Amino acid sequence: MALLLATATACANDVPEANWSRGLLPDHITEEAGVVQSLWNGAWIAALATGAVVIVLILWASFFHRKRRAKAELPPQVRYNLPIEMLYTLIPLVMVSVFFFFTARDSEVLAKVDGDAPVKVKVEAYQWSWRFTTTVDGKTLAPVSGVPVSDFHQGPQLVLPVKKKVEFDLSSDDVIHSFWVPEFLFKRDVIPGIPENNPGRKFQITTLDRTGVFAGRCAELCGVDHSRMLFSVKLVNEQEWNQYIATQQAGSAQ
Repeated sequence: MALLLATATACANDVPEANWSRGLLPDHITEEAGVVQSLWNGAWIAALATGAVVIVLILWASFFHRKRRAKAELPPQVRYNLPIEMLYTLIPLVMVSVFFFFTARDSEVLAKVDGDAPVKVKVEAYQWSWRFTTTVDGKTLAPVSGVPVSDFHQGPQLVLPVKKKVEFDLSSDDVIHSFWVPEFLFKRDVIPGIPENNPGRKFQITTLDRTGVFAGRCAELCGVDHSRMLFSVKLVNEQEWNQYIATQQAGSAQ
């Protein structure tokens, strides 16, 4: 418990606020993150229910046989009880099958890329920062890149609109990195050498109607300045988004 409290209250300026009702996950900002949240909650409910049943059975066995234990008498030994053996074989099998079904179903949703997103972002990871090149309805905006920083507010900022589908294409030319925004409840390794048409490079999100600035980082140990490979994602309303597009297009033209 002491270790849990120490890690949960670790000092950092980009740790999102967690909540017990969300299973200590941050409040998500994408529709796809809601799928992750549901799977996470369901897994914990199933695990806690299983743990409760096991604890009850242990306590029942301990108290039920305590008098016989005091007399140094063993309870009747039952061997080769076919119904019991089938029970403790089939129940775990059913549990694992259920977990597998929901995990496979949700993984398919998270990996789906329609290809028709109005906003597409090419994410280039390098030691030790990021370059974001955004394409809006076929028009490419000026790239945004940065250098290693100690505060995510100082790193490169990816601006996205609310209530829009966004497609990400991840690439790296040096080592393995990992693109992670905690409020996405999702992260994806950026692996060098993967061809551009490989679906493993891409994922998509649909942003919720929630504006704000959210921290991002590399979640894969990638070298000496890994801890300073920070960036931010800014979700803006439609008016701010149109202003941003106009500004970036003007900068790109220059």
